[in-house]
Amino acid sequence: MYRASDRVEHAEWLSDIETAADRLDLGTQARSHAVDLFLSEIPDADRSKQATLAASVYVGALVAGEERSQTAVAEATGVSRLSIQQRWKDLLETAGLEAPDW
Repeated sequence: MYRASDRVEHAEWLSDIETAADRLDLGTQARSHAVDLFLSEIPDADRSKQATLAASVYVGALVAGEERSQTAVAEATGVSRLSIQQRWKDLLETAGLEAPDW
């Protein structure tokens, strides 16, 4: 769980989530999930934050039923698809959700 002050402290990252969500044409629910996931799992290292942000957007869209490909999310967030692939399942499970069985 995160504190309200985390929103202020990480406002720049939250803005990046909104920008990526705009590029992907995501709805309000997907954006909200992405923000919650990111704020709940903010890594200490700045270099890991962008990958966590991308995975949060991917999972947020998935949970909201607005699936986007890992490639599309990677392009919208400026990370590699591999970065998302390595993080999304752990992020989903940390949130208490089960990964789909495709």
